[in-house]
Amino acid sequence: MSITGLNHITLAVADLPRAVAFYVDVLGATQRTHAARSAYLELGPIWLCLEQTDAVTPRHDDTHIAFSCAPDDFARLSAHIAAHAGLWKENRSEGASLYFLDPDGHKLELHIGDLQSRLAHYRTRPEKGVRVFDPD
Repeated sequence: MSITGLNHITLAVADLPRAVAFYVDVLGATQRTHAARSAYLELGPIWLCLEQTDAVTPRHDDTHIAFSCAPDDFARLSAHIAAHAGLWKENRSEGASLYFLDPDGHKLELHIGDLQSRLAHYRTRPEKGVRVFDPD
């Protein structure tokens, strides 16, 4: 028995049309459904549900969702996103990243890299104190 992947992400939003416009126009999502209080979007292989609610509570910690892009697209995409979204953090991790907010304050990241590049980064930098576990 094991988890086979990520099924979907649901984000609570205060203004559904505003949120849909941000994810479609700024991040390039494809809208797949629309109902009175929800919409389903596709971002690459990600199924994203936006659900309107009366109260959205922004987090005050480092919890966020990171999206991938091709390395050749990072500069263009990050400039486009930065022109339409507030930034919440400077990049201090392996790989290029842009940390930005959606209209409801959800913390998002555009990142180049994957789990293997992150593990390789830690393997070559023992001073960081990160122990890497390899599958048997």
